[in-house]
Amino acid sequence: MKKWWHRKKQSTRRRKKDNDRHTFIDFLADVLFWIPEVIIFPFRVLVFLIRGLGRWIGDLFDIV
Repeated sequence: MKKWWHRKKQSTRRRKKDNDRHTFIDFLADVLFWIPEVIIFPFRVLVFLIRGLGRWIGDLFDIV
């Protein structure tokens, strides 16, 4: 009985260790990391576009 129990325990440990399935907690963690990025990204793009456009216009006036 003891040998059987140890073999069963090793096989379940191996199965859990080699398992690449994602759990619900993994999904929640991914969502919690992505929500701020999705919300902030459009504003960040707008800021960089406005800054780049401002520098480009500023460089045009410096040349003239």
